Amino acid sequence: MAITLTHESTTVTLPDALEWADEYTWSPVEQTSTYTTTGALLIEEATKQAGRPITLEGTIDRTWCPRSTIDQLHTWAQTTGTVLTLTLRGIAHQVIFDHSKSALQGLPVLFYQDSSIASNDWYYPTLRFLEL
Repeated sequence: MAITLTHESTTVTLPDALEWADEYTWSPVEQTSTYTTTGALLIEEATKQAGRPITLEGTIDRTWCPRSTIDQLHTWAQTTGTVLTLTLRGIAHQVIFDHSKSALQGLPVLFYQDSSIASNDWYYPTLRFLEL
């Protein structure tokens, strides 16, 4: 199933083997516990309204995309307030880049001299989002 990222009328297709690394590390339940002055345990719970992290990790051996895709993602990541639609496993998520955790990383599969870098060179990405 295709993984896509859309902003306004532009859609980028991402490698379908990207791993959702933090899919099961987040919980919508927020909980704090404190003791009262009488020694009783006070537990407060609430449901988070937003902010689920979605980290899509690439690897050098299975998630290649052209440099032109990394360039487009980089452009979006460098613009404040950019809301994107991430379609992952057939479900659309409204997301923003998570700049507190290095929003985008694109590493080349092979290293070339600066003079020979082209838009169709292969890269593997890691993307970090926050769901709205």
